[in-house]
Amino acid sequence: MMIEPFHPEHLERLLLQPSQAMLQPALADRQYGEHLYSGGPAYTGLAGDQVIACIGLFEMWENRAYAWGLIAKEAGPHFIHITKAVLRAMEMHQFRRIETAVLCNFTQGHRWARLLGFKHEGTMKSYTPTGEDCELYARVPCNSRR
Repeated sequence: MMIEPFHPEHLERLLLQPSQAMLQPALADRQYGEHLYSGGPAYTGLAGDQVIACIGLFEMWENRAYAWGLIAKEAGPHFIHITKAVLRAMEMHQFRRIETAVLCNFTQGHRWARLLGFKHEGTMKSYTPTGEDCELYARVPCNSRR
């Protein structure tokens, strides 16, 4: 697997995993890709010429970011490499607080968030474009100022 900087056109080649299928229509919207691209550091994982993940940190304001990830259904065999790349990116682009959201019923997503150092903070009702609830996670390093 190879990691390269994210570009909006990568979204055109990404077929999302079932738990993110409700977001597939947004991937065809060039403005959505441009929004992610302009929000902060982002990366694309490639297996050959196949896009298997687009992941980034969208800066909300100074020292606070939202971690986003769009994962292909074929990403499974590459997940150890993806996880290491995400951890490196969070270390390289240090924010005092990084948040992410996971669908309430997406067990693997909760496990991955915890593996990446995120802690559960609460439930967000009707959070997704289709009205599904999500769990809010945050990663706040121990040495950050409060």
